[in-house]
Amino acid sequence: ACGVDFSFTPVLDLDYGQSSVIGDRAFHPDPYVVASLAHSLMIGLKKGGMVAVGKHFPGHGYIRADSHLEVAVDIRKFADIASNDLIAFRSMVEYGMAGIMPAHVIYEKVDSKPAGFSALWLQRILRTELRFEGCVFSDDLSMRGAGEYLPSMCLRAESALNAGCDMILVCNNSEGVDNILAE
Repeated sequence: ACGVDFSFTPVLDLDYGQSSVIGDRAFHPDPYVVASLAHSLMIGLKKGGMVAVGKHFPGHGYIRADSHLEVAVDIRKFADIASNDLIAFRSMVEYGMAGIMPAHVIYEKVDSKPAGFSALWLQRILRTELRFEGCVFSDDLSMRGAGEYLPSMCLRAESALNAGCDMILVCNNSEGVDNILAE
C-alpha cells in the first residue's frame, strides 16, 4: 500500500545460541528448518506483493560479535560454513529468492575481507557456485564491521560494488551519503 515492494528478511543465519546480534532473529539452529520457514515467509511476502532479501550471507549466527558495533571475525574453515550455514542460502537461491545481503563478517580462513567486500564470497561462491542471479544488497556501510575495514565511506561503497554488490546501503550516516553522492 505504501509502494514498498521488498523486505530485508528473512534472516537466514543459524541460531548457534551465542550471537549477540542474531539471537532471536534466527529461526532455528537447523539449516533445513531455517530454509523451510524462510521459504514460507518468502511465499507470504510474495502474496503481499513483496520480494524477500535473505541475510546475512554466508552466515552471521556462529560468532558472538555484533558487526554493528565491532569488527566481527569467524574462525571456521569454509567446509564447516558450507556444511551448515550455506544450506539455507543455497535452498533459498533454488527457491528463487530475489535478493541477498552479505554479512560484515571476516571469515579469516576463507578471505581477509568481510564478505560484503569480498569478490570471493560474492562472485565466486554466491554467483558462481550457488548460481544466485538476484540483487546483492550491501549491509549498512555505516556499521563498525565495515568502517574498521575501510575508513572512508566512498572507499566502502566502491569496494562493495567492486566485490559484487549491486546496491549499497548507508543507513545511519547522512554525511557519508553526501560524500558518496558527491564522488
